[in-house]
Amino acid sequence: MTPPLHLLLARTLTLDPAQPEVGAVLVGGGRILAAGSAEELGALAPRAQRHDHRDLLLTPGLADAHIHLVGYGFSLSQVGLHGARSVTEVQARVAQRAMNTPHGTWIRGGGFLMSELGLTEYPSAALLDEVSPHHPVLLYSRDLHLAWANSLALRLAGISDATPDPAGGKIVRPLGTLLESATDLVVGAIPAPSEAQYLAAAKAGADDLAARGYVSAHTMAYEAPEAPRALQTLASRAELPLRVWASLPHERLHLARELGLGLGVAPQGPGGLFQWGGVKFFADGALGSRTAWLHAPGFADGSGTGIALDSPELIRELGAQAIALGLTPVTHAIGDRANTEVLDAYDHLREAAAARGIRLRIEHAQHLRPADVPRFAGLTASVQPMHLQGDGAMIRQLLPHLEAETYAFRALRDAGAVLAFGSDAPVTPPDYRANFAAAVSRVDDEGGRVAPHEALTELDVLHAHTRGPALAAGWEDEGIIRPGARAAFTLWDRLGGNARALVL
Repeated sequence: MTPPLHLLLARTLTLDPAQPEVGAVLVGGGRILAAGSAEELGALAPRAQRHDHRDLLLTPGLADAHIHLVGYGFSLSQVGLHGARSVTEVQARVAQRAMNTPHGTWIRGGGFLMSELGLTEYPSAALLDEVSPHHPVLLYSRDLHLAWANSLALRLAGISDATPDPAGGKIVRPLGTLLESATDLVVGAIPAPSEAQYLAAAKAGADDLAARGYVSAHTMAYEAPEAPRALQTLASRAELPLRVWASLPHERLHLARELGLGLGVAPQGPGGLFQWGGVKFFADGALGSRTAWLHAPGFADGSGTGIALDSPELIRELGAQAIALGLTPVTHAIGDRANTEVLDAYDHLREAAAARGIRLRIEHAQHLRPADVPRFAGLTASVQPMHLQGDGAMIRQLLPHLEAETYAFRALRDAGAVLAFGSDAPVTPPDYRANFAAAVSRVDDEGGRVAPHEALTELDVLHAHTRGPALAAGWEDEGIIRPGARAAFTLWDRLGGNARALVL
């Protein structure tokens, strides 16, 4: 049976340089067949089903280029701490959850920033004990590189004053705060979710993203193996509403290698909606947790130069193995030293990556030395403008010497990097409107402007939220409206305003 034809009537921004704006798009079999005027496409397919959206704006579909998709799904039912402005407010939200939770059941949540809580020292377990002595509590900071636990959670994890710091982490004294890999000690004490719970969280996260107007996502490891497995299951059942490009942690790369899988080649599931594409590394921590890896002089408050995590040598060695399997090295780097070291490692991988058609990625790339910006040419800079809003005050306080090169979107674009915008949810909600506002205005939550010379236009942001992620994933058929591309669109009342997905 011939698939039905659909004629979309709308002012359309195609992101195709050969034809930037049209008035209609013809779709059939899940692919774009033609783009042009309403008159010529109407004559070409007179029996096509018409969809009149001439009061709206049609663009390629939105993508979130950096999200922890299943973790975000779990977070939707946890204690939300975004916007909390004091320890007392955190205590009130935890206490409310404890009132409606059986004793002994874990209470989890996240989204706070130490700076927004008015904290200059790491928080203690005693502050949570006051409101939840009978429930183990684990709360993540917004950047996910710091966790705050109460005494019961620490006892269940076997953590005491005598517990040594794990490799790549720190147990802060007095007890209560865990940095980087130290958070895993407490996570290991939490009962593992069931397969059904993973499936429910995967569905919740994907459905929420689709409802916001997104058509695809890059999910960034930092989750248990059951998380991508749940997404694969949804894809096999034709229940996945998004196209997903997934990264696996480098610790699991040997599994792919032993199976001889060229995981980056072929999408899996009906419609090719799930694909293994990347291998994830962490060069450092984060700004808010004081674990970003910095060149001297480091943090202005005297707290040091951060924490180095995966070594450049490891990134070089395993990055080469990933490329041989057709997978993209994907490296988290926030501090200026971390970015320098990753760029040095990538210099050894560029030739092999280019031979396989792979674009090396750096995630976040928040704080840079001017000399390193040109080195991003040909790479993907996977960045999250919305983080600028919460980070502005911290940048002025902790990294005043790097403020001019922070969130350097325009400079990176001009250097030849592909910008790919995301949210890092559940670090922040996947609200594209916040990315539009932050990238265009550069205004933070305190009303200050962070490096205003790095501002982008709304059309730049649209490209970075659509075509940029597609190029980062190696998807030539997405993020653009032209014949042969995937029929996955976003409809807007205005660019950067309210949106909804349209996938045919």
